[in-house]
Amino acid sequence: MHVYHIKNKYLEFSVFIAGAVVMVLELVGVRALAPYVGTSIVVWTNLIGIILASLSIGYYWGGRRADVHASDKEFFAIIFFAGILIASTAFLKDLVLTFLTALCSDIRISAALGTIILFAPASTLLGMISPYAAKLKMNDLAHAGATVGTLYALSTIGSIIGTFVAGFFLITYFGNTNIMYMLAIILLLTSMGAYRSVFPWKHIIPLLIILLCMGFAASAQSYGRKTGNIDEDTKYQHVQIFTTTHPQNGRKMRVLTTDAAGIQSGAYLDSDELPFEYAKLFHLAIHFQPNLSRTLMIGGGAYSYPRAFLKKFPKASIDVVELDSKLTELARTYFDLKDDPRLHIFHEDGRMFINRMEGTYDAVYIDAFHSLAPPFQLTTKEVAKKLYDHLSANGVVLMNIASAVEGPGSEFMRAEYATYKNVFPTVEIFPVLTSDTAGSIRSIVLLAYKSEKPIVWESDDAEIQGYLQKRWPKKVKDDISILTDEYAPVEQYLLRAYQEVFKFSNRTH
Repeated sequence: MHVYHIKNKYLEFSVFIAGAVVMVLELVGVRALAPYVGTSIVVWTNLIGIILASLSIGYYWGGRRADVHASDKEFFAIIFFAGILIASTAFLKDLVLTFLTALCSDIRISAALGTIILFAPASTLLGMISPYAAKLKMNDLAHAGATVGTLYALSTIGSIIGTFVAGFFLITYFGNTNIMYMLAIILLLTSMGAYRSVFPWKHIIPLLIILLCMGFAASAQSYGRKTGNIDEDTKYQHVQIFTTTHPQNGRKMRVLTTDAAGIQSGAYLDSDELPFEYAKLFHLAIHFQPNLSRTLMIGGGAYSYPRAFLKKFPKASIDVVELDSKLTELARTYFDLKDDPRLHIFHEDGRMFINRMEGTYDAVYIDAFHSLAPPFQLTTKEVAKKLYDHLSANGVVLMNIASAVEGPGSEFMRAEYATYKNVFPTVEIFPVLTSDTAGSIRSIVLLAYKSEKPIVWESDDAEIQGYLQKRWPKKVKDDISILTDEYAPVEQYLLRAYQEVFKFSNRTH
């Protein structure tokens, strides 16, 4: 067997595999981080930036190392240990991220440290592969450009294929832990398949350990399903469903969360009552539009409010727009969502639905969150104008946002208030007040009313009257720019808000 023949056969293949693995690892990485630090632009920025930096170090180190002493044995050892590091990431990620988030509440720091510890080492080794392969394959300087160009083209093609395979297939059908183990196995097989003399059969042991870990992870997931604790990836996000107790009243409830920003939706186990106060404030729509008939909700989640709506308003219908069809499936299984002729579900992006919406609605409810904040494209003046145009004469928009009511942490609330005030004649806010100061982060329901007629802030319905009394009595400062499709720094506002709350907490303890 000629060594050169083996090189030709495996060098290009190895470079292709490395390129694919890098992109799959990057896409899966954000899913691994999501339950602990969310999926905000900050997390993506850290992940992309640190992995690119690691690859750059690998390119430099791989080239220098190959110039000093290039060998087939070392080349395939690099691939082998990259696989070992990815397997270690799959095994240790939860432990590492739990420790880091307990150590530091600033998600920027936690996300950066988590990415460096978990993904930088393997990415560095993967970056070494292309320049090292170029050195091994180099036969003469006259064809150096073609050799390097071919290898980097193969690496890029691998990255392209890895991106689409991960985005459209792997993440949809496999959990992020299993995908990492699969990547590790692929790298180990790639390294061992070339030279059995370099990697004797005893190196099969790491492969068997990884397969054992995959089996353990699958068993844990199966057990979780049996106990009602769900932890899985959909096309769009990482979803967890588990049973807990309500922080205020101690009642048992099942909740759904898609990242570390908090619980997105939930339901009591012993009744159909809404567990979260902000959702109850959505019932205010009936005060402004007594003939409530056709309504729209952006964001389904566990479908807690749509179920409550159908029960409370038996003559009204509700269209629910939920991007993630898997959430609807989970809601049917774990949150008692049932088919109803008055419930119409659309699995598509909320902004796309709004852009092409037809007819009029009496009320529009917006309860869509992406990590810390609503997706910015649902917060802008363009959306407010579109909703205004498709509301009936007395129609209202009720939007759930997270923000402080006043102080440095209220930038997002003030920006959203100014945005809707630019379109609607009447805009009010209804904070879900707690025992904390008004400067703490809380749910706030923003209400925008289309009609220009005076509002009566009293109701004969005791429940509605209680909600009306939650209206914020102070004037909201008009000192911040409106949000537009061109400029909407929503996540930055909320990052600063959480930072201010953290500083305040440190000063008072």
